[in-house]
Amino acid sequence: MMYPRLMLLRQFLREDGVIFVSIDDNEVANLRLLMDEVFGAKNFVATVLWQKVYSPKNSARHFSEDHDYVVVYAAKAEEWKPKLLPRTDEQNAAYRNLDGDSRGAWKTSDLSARNYYSEGTYAVVSPAGRNIPAPPKGRYWTISKERFDELDRDNRIWWGKNGDAIPQSKRFLSEVKDGRVPQTLWFYKEVGHTQEAKKELLEVVEFATSEDVFITPKPTRLIQRILQIASDKDSIILDSFAGSGTTAHAVLKQNAEDGGSRRFILVEMDEGIARDVTAERVGRVAQGYTNAKGQAVEGLGGGFQFCTLGKPLFDARGHIDAHVRFAELARFVWFVETGMGLPADRASREAADTQSPLLGVHEGRAVYLLYNGILKDRSIDRGNVLTTPLLDQLPAHDGPRVIYGARCAIGAERLRKLGIVFKQLPYHLRIAP
Repeated sequence: MMYPRLMLLRQFLREDGVIFVSIDDNEVANLRLLMDEVFGAKNFVATVLWQKVYSPKNSARHFSEDHDYVVVYAAKAEEWKPKLLPRTDEQNAAYRNLDGDSRGAWKTSDLSARNYYSEGTYAVVSPAGRNIPAPPKGRYWTISKERFDELDRDNRIWWGKNGDAIPQSKRFLSEVKDGRVPQTLWFYKEVGHTQEAKKELLEVVEFATSEDVFITPKPTRLIQRILQIASDKDSIILDSFAGSGTTAHAVLKQNAEDGGSRRFILVEMDEGIARDVTAERVGRVAQGYTNAKGQAVEGLGGGFQFCTLGKPLFDARGHIDAHVRFAELARFVWFVETGMGLPADRASREAADTQSPLLGVHEGRAVYLLYNGILKDRSIDRGNVLTTPLLDQLPAHDGPRVIYGARCAIGAERLRKLGIVFKQLPYHLRIAP
C-alpha cells in the first residue's frame, strides 16, 4: 500500500519540500528502506522520537511503549534547512543580569575545555587580585591570552560575585540566535500526547459511542511543531492520511498565531470519516463551535472545499472508459492543459442546448475536445476525428489551438500553418511530472 502512495507524494513534493511520516516501532525499519528507495538515502534528514504517552501501561506484555517515530526526508536534503523553533521561557530564564550590564541579561559559558590548545595554558589575575596560574587541571583555555584580555576589557568575563572565581565568558541573550535548533527528542510537554489528541477531538466532534473515537489521533501541537520547522507562512501542506483532521486544525491554528496564510490539502479514503469527522472538525474549528461543556469557542478563521473523487476515466489498459461522459473528460483535459479546474459553466455544457467542443481559452490558446459525439455525430469517422469538414465547424479562434480527438486526418504541415496542435486520445492525456 505504501509504495505507490510514496511514489505519488514524491512527485507532489516541491524542490525545497520535506515529508514527515509518523510510524510505530513495528514498521519503522521497513519504512526507512522504502523511503530510501523512493526519496534516496542521501535525502534522509532525521528520525524523530515523539513521546506519545505520559504514563506507563501496566497491561503491556513486554515494554510499555512510550514513543512513536517521525521519519523525515527532504526533496534535496543537502539544501533543505529546518527553521529555528521559538525559544522557551525556561531557556530565557537561564539568562540574568547579575552585574547590571547595560547590554542586558546574560549567562556564563565555560572558558576551558579538555581539547589541547597550544595558546591555552596562560595565567590570569582576577579583579580581586587572585592569581590563577593555569586553567583547571587537565583542561586548556579555549581562547588566546590576547583574546581573553580583549573580552575582559569589554566586561565580557565573569569573575564571580566577589571577583575571584575561575573566569567564565558572558553570553548575552540579545546576541544569541532568535530561536533554537530542532532536536530529535520531542517530549509530550512540548508537543502533546495521544490522550491530549483524543480530548481535542472529543471537544469538537460528537461520537455516538466511545468505540467510534480514533485510537491514535495526533495532537495539534505535534503537527504545529512540524509546521514551525518546515513551512513558510504561505506553504501548502498535504496530508494523505487525513483521519481526524488534525493537520488542517494545526494549519488554521498556526496561521492564527503567526498571521500566516498556509493552505492545506487533506485526503481521506473513507468517505464516512471524511464527511462526518474530518470535514466536521475542520468546519467547526474554522467557524467556531460549542464545546462539550456548553461553552462557545471562537473560530480560527479560514475555510475549505469538500470534494469527492469521481469515477476512473481510464481502464486497466489505459483506454478511456466507455461510460465516461464528455463533461467528465473535459475537466481532465482542461486540467492537463492548464493546471486549473474547468469553470462550472463550461464543464456542464454536455447538458446544455448549445454544446460546443471549445472548452475555453487559456493564455491565448484555445482548447477543444472531440469526444462522445459532441458535434451530434457519434461515428468514428466524423464525430471524434479531426477532418477538414469538421475543422470548419469548430468555433473560431484567432490564435493557437489545441485539439484533442481520436484521430487526425489533416497533414502535419497544414496543422502547423493553421497554428493547430493535435493530441490523440487517450495517449496525450499525461500530466507532466
